[in-house]
Amino acid sequence: MAVTELLHQLVRIPSVNPDNSPGTEQTGEGWIAAFLSEWLRKIGATVELEEIKPGRPNLIARFAPRDGRPRILLGPHLDTVGIEGMTIEPFSGEVRDGRLWGRGASDTKGPMAAMLWGLRENATALKDAPVAIDFVAFMGEESGQWGSKEFARKYGSEYEFAIVGEPTSLDAVHTTKGSLWATLRTTGKAAHSSQPERGENAVMKLARALDPFETAMSEKLATFTHPILGRSTLNIGVVRGGSRPNIVPDRAEAELDIRITPSLRDAGGALALLRSMTEGTPLEVVNPHENPPMELPADHPWIERIRSVRPATKPVGAPWFSDAAHLSAGGIPSICLGPGSIDQAHTCDEFIDVATLEEGARFFSDFVSKLIIGA
Repeated sequence: MAVTELLHQLVRIPSVNPDNSPGTEQTGEGWIAAFLSEWLRKIGATVELEEIKPGRPNLIARFAPRDGRPRILLGPHLDTVGIEGMTIEPFSGEVRDGRLWGRGASDTKGPMAAMLWGLRENATALKDAPVAIDFVAFMGEESGQWGSKEFARKYGSEYEFAIVGEPTSLDAVHTTKGSLWATLRTTGKAAHSSQPERGENAVMKLARALDPFETAMSEKLATFTHPILGRSTLNIGVVRGGSRPNIVPDRAEAELDIRITPSLRDAGGALALLRSMTEGTPLEVVNPHENPPMELPADHPWIERIRSVRPATKPVGAPWFSDAAHLSAGGIPSICLGPGSIDQAHTCDEFIDVATLEEGARFFSDFVSKLIIGA
């Protein structure tokens, strides 16, 4: 078996996150967790599945006992985004034109396969390595990140470093923005459209409030900057309201996404700012979900160890969010690293270049090998 064949098998197992329009009934992480459990046990791991939500586990594979030696983890996520609008067969894992195609090929089953291959190539020596290397695959990264949050809460004190599998072109993403997703709601009074004066139109209330809010909030967010990540930003991505054209709507909502720089986090966070900016307006903040930014020094010793294996790896920042932020917030210094490009993630024809995948497998094999010999 080659790493390409392993990725082919992973892509053929649907593991679509059931939230946010999956586009298929084949959802959840259970099937791929079962496959990985058997695969990892065959190369010597002790595997546990910890159910975080019904049928949706984290997978924890250990090759060495928990005996107090230094410990790190390789941690991709099990889930993918949905398949609506894809122009290729999402679960084919087809190899053609030097690429492997399918949902998750880039984000993040390609990095997962490269990590697994590095462990497989060194499996016989992992038990006695001076640094224990665990493989931890998280559920729910594409919405909510419940898997990494729970893992960090339970096991954060046991690890001194984590490499989270994401398509980073094998660069070390050491700082990322956080995010706040929240809904702004307005309420009104329903009435028949033939007598609109008897009602109160929540849609128009929302529309009138959103424009000045967006202007003022964007200007405020622009003051929270970072030398690598740039400024904090706001996007209003969903607006909905009303049920029929002949009914005055009594409720309307707008969903927003604020990207959070470390300076905004240090100033109290995006949710506190959002609430202060909506005071005195008809906008009610509901269903907020805030994720922290991540920032590890670019000269962290573990980044230097990675660069000793692959000098071409650069410390870089990214505007997106990952499980690494929750691991870092839980006490595990973390970066994101893996083969593939984020430009292919979530696309209608997702793929990874086979040469890139093979380079990633060589990197993780060399990295693990150096840890085994204490280099």
